[in-house]
Amino acid sequence: MMDLAYVCEWEKWPKSTHCPSVPLACAWSCRNLIAFTTDLRSDDQDLTRVIHILDTEHPWDLHSVASEHTEAITCLEWDQSGSRLLSADADGQIKCWSMADHLANSWESSVGSLVEGDPIVALSWLHNGVKLALHVEKSGASSFGEKFSRVKFSPSLTLFGGKPMEGWIAVTVSGLVTVSLLKPSGQVLTSTESLCRLRGRVALADIAFTGGGNIVVATADGSSASPVQFYKVCVSVVSEKCRIDTEILPSLFMRCTTDPNRKDKFPAITHLKFLARDMSEQVLLCASSQTSSIAECWSLRKEGLPVNNIFQQISPAVGDKQPMILKWRILSATNDLDRVSAVALPKLPISLTNTDLKVASDTQFYPGLGLALAFHDGSVHIVHRLSLQTMAVFYSSAAPRPVDEPAIKRPRTAGPAVHFKAMQLSWTSLALVGIDNYGKLSMLRISPSMGHTLDVNLALRHLLFLLEYCMVTGYDWWDILLHVQPSMVQSLVEKLHEEYTRQNAALQQVLSTRILAMKASLCRLSPCTVARVCDYHTKLFLIAISSTLKSLLRPHFLNTPDKSPGDRLTEICAKITDVDIDKVMINLKTEEFVLDMNTLQALQQLLQWVGDFVLYLLASLPNQGSPLRPGHSFLRDGTSLGVLRELMVVIRIWGLLKPSCLPVYTATSDTQDSMSLLFRLLTKLWICCRDEGPASEPDEALVDECCLLPSQLLIPSLDWLPVSDGLVSRLQPKQPLRLQFGRAPTLPGSATSLQLDGLVRAPGQPKIDHLRRLHLGAYPTEECKACTRCGCVTMLKSPNRTTAVKQWEQRWIKNCLCGGLWRRVPLSYP
Repeated sequence: MMDLAYVCEWEKWPKSTHCPSVPLACAWSCRNLIAFTTDLRSDDQDLTRVIHILDTEHPWDLHSVASEHTEAITCLEWDQSGSRLLSADADGQIKCWSMADHLANSWESSVGSLVEGDPIVALSWLHNGVKLALHVEKSGASSFGEKFSRVKFSPSLTLFGGKPMEGWIAVTVSGLVTVSLLKPSGQVLTSTESLCRLRGRVALADIAFTGGGNIVVATADGSSASPVQFYKVCVSVVSEKCRIDTEILPSLFMRCTTDPNRKDKFPAITHLKFLARDMSEQVLLCASSQTSSIAECWSLRKEGLPVNNIFQQISPAVGDKQPMILKWRILSATNDLDRVSAVALPKLPISLTNTDLKVASDTQFYPGLGLALAFHDGSVHIVHRLSLQTMAVFYSSAAPRPVDEPAIKRPRTAGPAVHFKAMQLSWTSLALVGIDNYGKLSMLRISPSMGHTLDVNLALRHLLFLLEYCMVTGYDWWDILLHVQPSMVQSLVEKLHEEYTRQNAALQQVLSTRILAMKASLCRLSPCTVARVCDYHTKLFLIAISSTLKSLLRPHFLNTPDKSPGDRLTEICAKITDVDIDKVMINLKTEEFVLDMNTLQALQQLLQWVGDFVLYLLASLPNQGSPLRPGHSFLRDGTSLGVLRELMVVIRIWGLLKPSCLPVYTATSDTQDSMSLLFRLLTKLWICCRDEGPASEPDEALVDECCLLPSQLLIPSLDWLPVSDGLVSRLQPKQPLRLQFGRAPTLPGSATSLQLDGLVRAPGQPKIDHLRRLHLGAYPTEECKACTRCGCVTMLKSPNRTTAVKQWEQRWIKNCLCGGLWRRVPLSYP
C-alpha cells in the first residue's frame, strides 16, 4: 500500500556539509513545493541555518536560502496559495518569504516580526475564510457542486468590504501569542498578548480555526501529568492597532496518565496536533517514554449538564432548556507503539457526516482519512485519523514485522536506526515526504486503494475524484500522477472529459484551460498518447493567442451594442461560410481592427505561428488516419478550426494595414495568394466538422488539393513539444530512483522520448522561446525560465516593449500555459 518513489541525498563536501537541523522543520505546499531546513556546518564549526525549497518534479534542483536566522528554525508554514512561506526560530524571529520574479527557485524575504528572545513553538497563517468540503459519498454525482461544496467559514480578520486580511499568528515558549497583520500598504501591524494570566512554559502548541472566525490554540508543557490547555483567541483592529483577546476553553488530561498501570510509563507529551487547521474540535496527542509511545485522539463535544430535581420543580423552564457545556471525550487510543519520531496530518478536507467511532471504523479507508506516524525503528504507519486503526505500513530498512507485535519484544539495534525526523503529506494524501536523521529526503507513494485489495476500478475512481478536486481548487496534481499507470491514461482522460462536459457552460468556460493542461500531463505518461500531448499544448496556445488578439480590437464608437468586436467577429465568421476570405472580410467593420503599426509588427511572430499551424494542419489532412501524428485531433475539432478561421481573417485585415506583419510563406509561384488558398481549404475542412451540421468526411477534392500543398508551399517544421526533464513520467513501480541534491541525474527514457515526427529536437539545433515563438539559437545568451511541469521555455526579460507584447507576456508572468510554476534555468539548458 506504500512504496518508495525516489530518495535524494546530500553529497559530502570536504569543506562544509549539510546536517539535519534540530529540530527539523518541513512543509509541503498546494503547488507541490517542499521546504525543509538543514544546518550548514563549516570547517570552523560555524552553523548557518538554511531553508531549502524544491519542486517535487525536480528534487535535485533545490534552492537554498541562508535564512539569517540566528537560532534553530522551529517552524515552516506555507500559505493557502502555496506561493509564500513563513519561517520562525528559537529567538522569536519570524520571516515571510516570497518568490522573486515569480520563480520557484528564487526566494526573498521582505517582511517579518520579532518576539525577542522567546522561541516560537507554533506558527500559522490567518485563515482566509475559504473552505471546500469533499463529499466522498457523492463521488458518483454528476455536478462538481455536489462533490465539492463551499463551507460557510469566516476569515480570522476582514478588511472593509469583507475581504480577508492577511497575516500570521504564533505561540511562544513563554505562553505569549503574537499576531502580525499585513496591511494593503505593506505595513505590518504586530501585537503580543499572554494566553492567560498565569503564564507557564509551553513546550508544544498547535493552532486551529473555527467557522466563526476565532482561533483556537492548544498548549502543553511537555509533561503528561499536566493538562493540555486550550484557548480561544480573537483578533481585531481597533484604531489602526491590532488587538488580541483570549479566553480559556476546557482542558484535558491524557487517558494514559489516569490509568494506574501506566501512570508513569509515558512521562512526556511529544506531539500535539489538531487533526486539521480548520477542525478545532479534534486533536491528536502522543505521549512517549525512551522506548515506546501511545497515541490518543480526542474530540470536543457539547453535552447537556444534568439539573437537580429541586431546581426543575422551582423553575420547570430550566428542565426544558438543559444547559450545555463543552467537554473533551476520547475517541480512540492505540496500544503501546515504538517511539514516535514524527507525525504528518492530512490536508484533504473530507467531510464526514458523523464523527463517532462506528462511522470512523466503517468508512472506506480513503487516503485523506489517514494520518502518518513515523517511528524510531524506521517504519511509517498510516492510521485512520479518528479510529487510529492501521491502514498501511512502510519499512525503510528493517525487515517487515507483524503490525501487532508488541514494541517491547522487538530487538534493539546496535545504533540509532534511520528514521524520519519530519514528515508531510501531500494535499491529496497520495504522497508522503520524509526527512531522516541523516538529512536524506524520501518520497513515498500512498495507494489510493488503501485498506482494500488492489482494485484497478476503485483506484481509477479515487484518482478521478482527486483530479476533479484539483481542477476545481487549482491545486497542483503532481502527486496524483505518481499513481497513474500507462494503461490507466486513456480511461482517466475519457472519464475526466465526460465529467467536465456534465458541468454547466459557465463552469466549463472557467475550467477549460485547466482540463487541457490536466489531460496533457496524463497523456505524457503513456507512449500511446504522446502525440495528444502536442495537441493539448497547441490548443492551450491557440486559446491564448485568440483571446489576446481579440482583446486588442476596439469598437469604433463608444455607444456600440453589448457585443465586443471579438464577439461580432466570431458571430459573422460562423454565419458566413464563404470560402473567399475577402468576401468574409467585407462583412466586418474594418475600422475596429485598426492598430498601431509598431504593435502589428511586434505581433508578427505570433501571427506567423498561426499561419504555419494552418498550413501544417492542411498538409497533414491526407495522413489523417494516423492518430500518432501531432495535430490529428484538430482535423475533427470544429471549434478550434473555427478559431483558426477567425484569426486568418484578422491577420488578412491587419496585413492590409501593415504588410510586413503577415505570415511569410515560401511559395513556388510568385503569383500565389497563400492566405486565400489556405483560408479556402480551411473553410472547406471546417464545414465538414462544425457544430451546426452533422459531421462528414472531407471530400476527395479537398484531400487532393491538400496533397498538392507541399508542391505549392514549403511546409514548416513545428516545434511541437517542450522537453520536460521531470521525474514523474520516468518513475517505475517498485524501482525507486536514487538522486543527489545539486546534481541533475541521467534519467531513464520517458514516454515522450519516443522518436515521433516533429517531437524530438536533435542536439545542437536552435532552441525556441515557446511563448514568444522567437528562435534563441543553439546556445542561448539570454537568461531563461522553464515550466516545472511541461518544460516550456521562455526568456526572463522581454526583448520588446510594445503594449500588445507586454499584454501577452503578462499572461505568463506567474504561471506557464499549463499552470505550472516557473524556475530559472542555466544558459546551457538542454
